[in-house]
Amino acid sequence: MSKPTLPKGLYAITDADYIQQALLANAVQHAIIGGAAMVQYRDKSRDHGRRKREAAQLRDICHAHDVLFIVNDDVRLAEEIKADGVHLGRDDWAVETARKSLGDSAIIGASCYNSLSFARRAIDQGADYVAFGSFFTSPTKGSADRVHVEILSEAREEMDTHVVAIGGITPENGGRLIAAGADMLAACSGVFDHRDPESAARHFSGLFRDAAILR
Repeated sequence: MSKPTLPKGLYAITDADYIQQALLANAVQHAIIGGAAMVQYRDKSRDHGRRKREAAQLRDICHAHDVLFIVNDDVRLAEEIKADGVHLGRDDWAVETARKSLGDSAIIGASCYNSLSFARRAIDQGADYVAFGSFFTSPTKGSADRVHVEILSEAREEMDTHVVAIGGITPENGGRLIAAGADMLAACSGVFDHRDPESAARHFSGLFRDAAILR
């Protein structure tokens, strides 16, 4: 099985703080209809059974729309439900260890915060994309250090890999991150803390269309 090609666009991230369990599948479906190019399932609870059921359901929804589905942190869950890949933070599995478990065709992303050296190391270990942030005040990353937009330009110039921006991103502030070099905008509250996730996703997607026109 060959590795999927990473898209450019909105990277929608779920979070139980913004989506009721009963509404999760519907919210993700509408985010995809609105233009989400990739979806990450993020749930920090210890209810493995529920997490497995939810992740499998979202995987099916994503694949029905030819959208990539990523699991946050949990390599074993990603492997169990045959997700397209996993996203790893600083305190999670090492990229190279996840690669051994998930295989060459899996997409592995790494949070790099405000560190280009962390990104270089992740790429050397086999990461397919690197994520920087938080760029703005974020409800889900309230204690995270702020990151300067210039890091996206530096990463774009130096690294031949997908660059993702995360942290407090909205359709109002995301355009400058794309202009600086972000291939994807990762958004949680910007999509799901919204009464209409489809409309929110459509506004994000419009930023990428506008950027393509300007280029």
